[in-house]
Amino acid sequence: MNEMKLWYDRPASNWSQGLPIGNGRLGAMIYGGVGHETWSLTELTYWSGKPESLSGSSKGRADLDQMREHFFAGDYRRGDELAKQSLQPKKGNFGTHLSMCDVQFTFEQPGDQLVRELDLQSACTQTVYTSGGHRQTREVWASHPDGIVAARLFSEQSGGLSLTLRILGRTERFTATLVDKETFVFEGQATERMHSNGECGVSCQGVLKVITHGGSVTADAATGQIKIDRADDVVIYLAANTNYGSNDDEWMSKSLLQIENAIAKGYERLRADHVADYQRLYDNVNLDLGVSKNSSLPTDKRIELFLQGRDDDPHLFALFYQYGRYLTIAGSRADSPLPLNLQGIWNDGEANRMQWSCDYHLDINTQMNYFPAEVSNLAECHLPLMRFVSQLAGSGRAAAKHFYGCEGWVAHVFTNAWGFASPGWETSWGLNVTGGLWIATHLREHYEFGLDQTFLAETAYPVLKEAAAFFLDYMTVHPQYGWLVTGPSNSPENSFYIDDPQRSEYQLSMGSTLDQVLVRDLFAFCLEASELLQVDMELQQELKTAIALLPPLMIGRRGQLQEWLEDYEEAQPDHRHLSHLFSLYPGNQVTPEGTPELSAAARVTLENRMDRETLEDVEFTLAALAANFARLQDGENAYKHLTHLIGHLCFNNLLTYSKAGIAGAETNICVVDGNFGGTAAIAEMLLQSHAGSIHLLPALPAKWHTGKVTGLRVKGNAEVDVTWANCELVEARIHAYSAVHTSIRYGEHKVEMALEPNCTYQIDRKLNINLI
Repeated sequence: MNEMKLWYDRPASNWSQGLPIGNGRLGAMIYGGVGHETWSLTELTYWSGKPESLSGSSKGRADLDQMREHFFAGDYRRGDELAKQSLQPKKGNFGTHLSMCDVQFTFEQPGDQLVRELDLQSACTQTVYTSGGHRQTREVWASHPDGIVAARLFSEQSGGLSLTLRILGRTERFTATLVDKETFVFEGQATERMHSNGECGVSCQGVLKVITHGGSVTADAATGQIKIDRADDVVIYLAANTNYGSNDDEWMSKSLLQIENAIAKGYERLRADHVADYQRLYDNVNLDLGVSKNSSLPTDKRIELFLQGRDDDPHLFALFYQYGRYLTIAGSRADSPLPLNLQGIWNDGEANRMQWSCDYHLDINTQMNYFPAEVSNLAECHLPLMRFVSQLAGSGRAAAKHFYGCEGWVAHVFTNAWGFASPGWETSWGLNVTGGLWIATHLREHYEFGLDQTFLAETAYPVLKEAAAFFLDYMTVHPQYGWLVTGPSNSPENSFYIDDPQRSEYQLSMGSTLDQVLVRDLFAFCLEASELLQVDMELQQELKTAIALLPPLMIGRRGQLQEWLEDYEEAQPDHRHLSHLFSLYPGNQVTPEGTPELSAAARVTLENRMDRETLEDVEFTLAALAANFARLQDGENAYKHLTHLIGHLCFNNLLTYSKAGIAGAETNICVVDGNFGGTAAIAEMLLQSHAGSIHLLPALPAKWHTGKVTGLRVKGNAEVDVTWANCELVEARIHAYSAVHTSIRYGEHKVEMALEPNCTYQIDRKLNINLI
């Protein structure tokens, strides 16, 4: 009952009921039943579009100064008009991530007693059923060490396997050719006409190889199928690669080489290497929240009970947490060529056919994908994002100069596989001037958890220093308040009213709260890092001067934490975004201990959102609500929103989705940020490390009254195990890997301690500490 498995006793009729596998580059959604199975194949770099030069008619600094005059004078309409003229470039071949192809299987034998499962402890899917009184088994998994998808189909009955398989492309330009009776070679190009011109996109090439024991294999060129008759055992290897980032044709031979190596190694060794490689990361953290009678039910039935408000199933929260870690490992490995996108590395095709696009949104979604990486002991899975941000900074330099006439680098609301850094093509949502800075905060997070001085000196500080250079050049002094402010920019996707008879609705203003919070954190980190590295003495003084001029966080007339520099009235008080609460989570400028008044104002903001019947019911919003309440040490409200996320906003495969109608969505669309955000929120409820302290069980809900977690990471390069019973701490252990001074908190107790490298400390409920 305490196994970490998703399992079902019915077929998966479509993609949203399938089970995801991945090796950090190749992904597949496995769905079907007794008679049919489909592998919906994706590859992380299979993008339409292409790199393009900057467009737009901006005159840089001159246009910026002119529009700012209107915003400072309260003429928001004219300021917005000017912003649209110079900061709203036309949409070009931005592109989108696309699914590659479907591998379709048809099985001749009928069967019953079906069970499908995804074992999170081995990263293997399995389908088992009975046919003619004999057990039939199919297992599929994606190997990171060998770069392939592999499967084995076997029957207890000799000659019990008869099936056909074919490959169907998911893009217009795709062909699958039978080169012999056991081998498909396929080629394609990622083209579409919604987000690009239908002509440009990444090319792919792949190989599928079938190896049978017993029976016969034939190829039907007319139908494009391989037919297997009365086999005992079938092994399938699939490899696919693209020309993304390639300067020659060497990539075209890579798939065949991977297949040949897989055959030489053999299925059993491939599987053992896959499991060992996966468990090296997965086994870092164990979470036990207990079990109940519902723990033995199929996963879809357990989700249905949550939907009905029957949430007596603590194991489902632990399963959801470990599933988020599984998806991180499956989708983002140290050598992944790109980070997780809107749907991870999987793709149901829904976002591609609308204005959405399956891309990198930089106003919460991509950031949330990596919220759990560090605390959940998957730091190396964070590395693709580190490289991506460094590349984005490169293209962001041209955007900073072109649109603003400024030094440093900038990126806005979204980006693509080639580092798009321009404003979006609608100022109401596209002029998020701190989008690039927000995603770059993950460089700081990675350093603060691991304390890797080389990473600080060679990656984090240089990239963030250039971001600071942009904002030092770009920001201006507010003529009324004397504060240093950003603008024009927005509070992502939200809008406000100003005091005029028409109650006009606007998005752009000067000095939105999100901007100021991010800039303050940026300047403080660059100052601290430059002092530690003993570099850039002149910059240090410039940063100190700028920090002193930044606006404070403010409380509005309704008791809320202000979202804008002025206390505007929200045009959409039920809006899905909570951007200004970055100051509470994942930032720490607002804490219950350090800033109680601001914490109370943050709670008012959260309650204003959650109490509205018209609150936009969105996966990332529910995850953010849970994490923010965890930071306010309110475990019951965090639990409430996690329960809603799992019960109301998960498909039956536990992947989160965004509802039809949200931001123009035409149907329920898988968006995995809710999985990752929910995973991070669960970790925050059990352990927090920010503002210089380690807080044990800060937001433990009553229904998780007894449990244990091992291997969570904290800032300062340490790991923590926590055991509790009857809602009280039993014991914690801190395994330190660096010398760090910190405080330990539990309830009303707090002690200061100096951690020494390679030491383990045992802590009881009264915070008595023993070195062991």
